[in-house]
Amino acid sequence: MADLFTDDSSPGFDPRPLADRLRPTQLDDYVGQRHLLAADKPLGGLAARGQIHSMLLWGPPGTGKTTLAKLLADNAGCHWISLSAVLAGVKEIRSAVAQAQQQLTQGHRTVLFVDEVHRFNKAQQDAFLPHVEAGTVIFIGATTENPSFEVNPALLSRARVYVLQNLRPEELAQVLERGAKALGKTLGPQAGQVLIDTADGDARRALNMLEIAAQLARDDISPDMVVAVSSEQLRRFDKGGDVFYEQISALHKSVRGSAPDAALYWFCRMLDGGADPRYIGRRLLRMASEDIGNADPRALQLTESALATYERLGSPEGELALAQTVLYLASVPKSDAAYKAFGEAMAFVRQTPSLSVPMHLRNAPTQLMQSLGYGDGYRHAHNEENAEIGAYAAGERYFPDELEPVTFYHPAAAGLEEKIRQRLQRLAQADEEAEPRS
Repeated sequence: MADLFTDDSSPGFDPRPLADRLRPTQLDDYVGQRHLLAADKPLGGLAARGQIHSMLLWGPPGTGKTTLAKLLADNAGCHWISLSAVLAGVKEIRSAVAQAQQQLTQGHRTVLFVDEVHRFNKAQQDAFLPHVEAGTVIFIGATTENPSFEVNPALLSRARVYVLQNLRPEELAQVLERGAKALGKTLGPQAGQVLIDTADGDARRALNMLEIAAQLARDDISPDMVVAVSSEQLRRFDKGGDVFYEQISALHKSVRGSAPDAALYWFCRMLDGGADPRYIGRRLLRMASEDIGNADPRALQLTESALATYERLGSPEGELALAQTVLYLASVPKSDAAYKAFGEAMAFVRQTPSLSVPMHLRNAPTQLMQSLGYGDGYRHAHNEENAEIGAYAAGERYFPDELEPVTFYHPAAAGLEEKIRQRLQRLAQADEEAEPRS
């Protein structure tokens, strides 16, 4: 097999991306979606009988929707026509139907596959209906969007919906092993784990990053190479004026330190130096959330009002409202619990997979979603009877099923947040005493 560095004039050169080159040609080689393809599952039984019907494959990017559709069509012995809703229109639909009619005269069924079907408008989607109804084509649509909202009800009623899931880590590892072998490279466990973590269940993303890392590697693909191709590239912006940023830092630290006179001094220094009052107001909004938070939620409201007052009055009259805000922020109780909780939660989310929302927490505004079990078993907090703690479903779970509950928010013993802390403690005790969700 030619590697990535083969000259394009060589006979073995293949310009396709690695993800495309590795598409399996038979169902036994397909990775993932065992909830659909196992022998006792819907598509597994369908494939075993060599049958196929119109369907919608709904799932995140890189979960194998296109590949699965093609394999099912081949397994059923169908002619294959593929359209992209990004590029195709009614003209292309008519041409595809004409091909299907020609195939039908020769005794061949046709699968008409439409990628990104949600991008077709109502008229374009309606164009499929008579041909699906007449059996001219077997329609398979792939979408990353909820079909309940993005696919016409008439088309939706003629196609069964199958929900694809992000690939599990062990499935991504299998895909990456195949990719490294095709590239003639060795991918160690540590480097592979970085790719798996970064890919977040997307096989195409994993293979794209593997291919780029392979271009950097002489021999084995190291973890450093994987990090180099997977890390976000951050840019720095420097407007100059070190004194300006030193002063805004001094203002922020004076507010945080509950020093209203010093805070007012630095505020006036900045105004006197020509700083834009709107910029200072935006920084005050940040301080209200970062350093005061729920200890006094009025701080955020007052800052917003001060900015609105400045916009209405302008300088110098509107600056008084901002000065009033500086003094208030510096004088009230402080808590950075919300700031810390947000930071910890964001870090946690980035380090964990994109786990599915539990079925009982999903909204079910359509009949399709109800039939899939959305919302089953949900306990509405306002319907719970508990005189001591009010509307609260003790013992209910709100994290993904695969995660144990994590505590990010630790309210401070200051201002209103002290009362919040006491209430959360009572709720935690009620959870411990409640029966766990089955």
